[in-house]
Amino acid sequence: MTKTGERAAQVREVRRRLVEDGPPRTRDPEADFETVTVPERHCDQLRDLLIAEKAATVVEVGLAYASSALAIGEALVTIDRPDPRHIIIDPFQEREFSNVGWDLLCSAGLETIATLVAAPSSLVLPQLLIGGFVADAAFVDGSHRFHEVFVDLYFLRKIVRPGGLIVIDDDWWPSVHTAVQYYEKNLGWAVIPDAFPGDAVGVGPQGKNGARCKAYRLPDAPFEPSFEEFRAF
Repeated sequence: MTKTGERAAQVREVRRRLVEDGPPRTRDPEADFETVTVPERHCDQLRDLLIAEKAATVVEVGLAYASSALAIGEALVTIDRPDPRHIIIDPFQEREFSNVGWDLLCSAGLETIATLVAAPSSLVLPQLLIGGFVADAAFVDGSHRFHEVFVDLYFLRKIVRPGGLIVIDDDWWPSVHTAVQYYEKNLGWAVIPDAFPGDAVGVGPQGKNGARCKAYRLPDAPFEPSFEEFRAF
């Protein structure tokens, strides 16, 4: 097995143990892991989407138990492009999750490509932008408050390269879905319809039945719309 294959196999093994055994520790609420974590199937689809994209640099908002972060890491080591980078933003990883997600990433050998920033995304993302950081893709699973999701997406559209990907978790939450709709209707974000195929994973908030993740491709040529052409969302 090649070195690349060995690294990917190490990540897959940590992912397998997380799915079968759960994390080594959780927050107090019962079934918190099952409630918070991105389902394995969606993680596999996220991995495959990034591999097809040949992504080398990914920004992730929210870490928690690292299910999605491990899938992103598996994609990056499988693609094996020079100097892959995975920037993870989560101000609650130590305080709320006792660093369980980061420890899982380290056990998978991903600390060599991943960086955890323990600060609010509303502060970190503008600093990345000022620093000239450019990503191929982003995965957004942080705050679900409308205004905070909206701000995350505002900066990510400037950080992710033209034609790149932004993947949203929990699109079935009205607050998340409404924030994303502005960018779809006014800024040319195009839904990738086959990114997360298959039946719904369950019934979401307010009885809405549907897949929780949604992927968008940004326009090849970024633009700023006229305020006169605003489309209500």
